[in-house]
Amino acid sequence: MSGVTETRLKVYQATALFSVLFALVGFSYNVWRLEVTEHNSNVREASFELLLQLAELEQVVYAAHYDRDLERGSPRDGWVKVGLINDLSGTCGEAVVASAAVLKAVWSSNWAQMAEQSSATDAVVTAIDDTRAEVRAVLSTLN
Repeated sequence: MSGVTETRLKVYQATALFSVLFALVGFSYNVWRLEVTEHNSNVREASFELLLQLAELEQVVYAAHYDRDLERGSPRDGWVKVGLINDLSGTCGEAVVASAAVLKAVWSSNWAQMAEQSSATDAVVTAIDDTRAEVRAVLSTLN
């Protein structure tokens, strides 16, 4: 082969190799970005649902304590919401899981007295607020 043909062949091979490497790097980045986006989307959805459930639990507590309404302030509804909050917390990170566990423990030890005792109501509402703050902190870290 002539020198020109050999040089062209090397340039074509280098171009082909560079194209394959560039495609692999681009594909890898795209896959990584899609994974991050999916994770953030899952965390966002779970966080918003957690905030809704926390607000509904707070309504249950206030209905039981201030309104003495055992229908809207049903402890059974509260237990269901606390359970759902604990289930959803696993999607949002360790800090939310820990906060939800504290909320469950506080609810467990105070639900029977919250209709009559302000201290029980305050303890549950404080645990709700703490969990809400952890969820908001997680949301603020998403990109």
